[in-house]
Amino acid sequence: MTVTDVKKLPAPKPETEIEKASEKETQGLIARLGRWLERDHLPLQTDVLALFTARMTDVAANRKAKQWSQRYLAADANERRALLAGLVQASAGLEPRDDKGLRLFRRLYAQADSLHLLVELRADMLRWRNQVAGLTVLERELEGLLSSWFDVGMLELRPITWDSPASLLEKLIQYEAVHEIRSWDELKHRVASQRRCYAFFHPRMSDVPLIFVEIAFAPEMAGDVQMLLDPAVPAGDPSKARWAIFYSISNTQPGLRGISFGNFLLKRVIDQLLIELPKLKSFATLSPIPGFADWLGKQDGKAIHELLHDKADRQKALDDATAGQTWVERLRAATAGTASDAVRRSGLRLVSHYLKSMKNGQPLDAVARFHLGNGARIERINWAADTSPKGIAQSCGIMVNYLYELDQLDDNLALLAAGKPKTGMNLRWL
Repeated sequence: MTVTDVKKLPAPKPETEIEKASEKETQGLIARLGRWLERDHLPLQTDVLALFTARMTDVAANRKAKQWSQRYLAADANERRALLAGLVQASAGLEPRDDKGLRLFRRLYAQADSLHLLVELRADMLRWRNQVAGLTVLERELEGLLSSWFDVGMLELRPITWDSPASLLEKLIQYEAVHEIRSWDELKHRVASQRRCYAFFHPRMSDVPLIFVEIAFAPEMAGDVQMLLDPAVPAGDPSKARWAIFYSISNTQPGLRGISFGNFLLKRVIDQLLIELPKLKSFATLSPIPGFADWLGKQDGKAIHELLHDKADRQKALDDATAGQTWVERLRAATAGTASDAVRRSGLRLVSHYLKSMKNGQPLDAVARFHLGNGARIERINWAADTSPKGIAQSCGIMVNYLYELDQLDDNLALLAAGKPKTGMNLRWL
């Protein structure tokens, strides 16, 4: 090493700076280690078992339940999954099991004094039930308990308007699952005096709408959701309207999946609207078809060729294993551009076939399953009714009207049970 090389070497740091850097690094390591130990130090199995087996008045078990609840609500996803796995492991050997699972959930509810905890618990159980062996048993026990606690007789129907608390209006933006609300102007349009929005609330979760429906009024059955959503399009006078259009229904709590109160919501809303607006004569939805494009993309030519309107298209598709995906792309392009009559007719016939398709006694499409299961009928299919990116991706822009005729609901349900969903006169040509 030359003298020049020595001059190029950095000067050594003062000892105090080295000590400070080392101390800072050590503190960071200890902090990380502490977080790691806290996360991985799960409750003892004996403590968890007591949550199932101890009397509801047991002070020690109730104290542990409160600590478990607080930790769960503050935990990240990995820790929550580990805590749920601990519940499964502790309960695996319960013999006889009897109502010990229900005792656990009642204890957690009593100590947390909040239904939010149990609703979040079930949402996580549904999320991880295929990853944590044995979790399904606990999930089903919790579902049964929540079904009784969220019985429709306990729910309160409330209107949501522009004068509602801002915190509640923000939840509409957060939970809207059908047509995204992109601004406060759009929200104001949906809850304006010429529109209606109703929601079900539980008295112990009064700050959160469990499910809500948005309603527009029209002189005839609506077939274009862009017109309904556009704040620049003036709304008609509800007192003179003949049609109520349900254009968005959103469940807000994944933890309540499978606990049905949506059908009661629509029937309660219809009763309320008839009291307020007695000139209303008809009630229909303008609904998405979320499973259509995915279903069509999986069909081969033999499955769909008879549904195509044009003879040349039928012949071309017959031996094409990817005909379904070809038609998805063709319908999407046609929705965004100019569609020939043959393409439109083929698209509507494909949708009609899909909406009437059944599996295990239920319609394939989730939204169809909901409305047909309420006694509605498939009334009309609408081309280019939703040209948003989501609408084109899910259903090639096509939407459907389900009609609720109050004196026909039971007859329609009987037809559905026989595997023959009821359709309206508008669909006979398909």
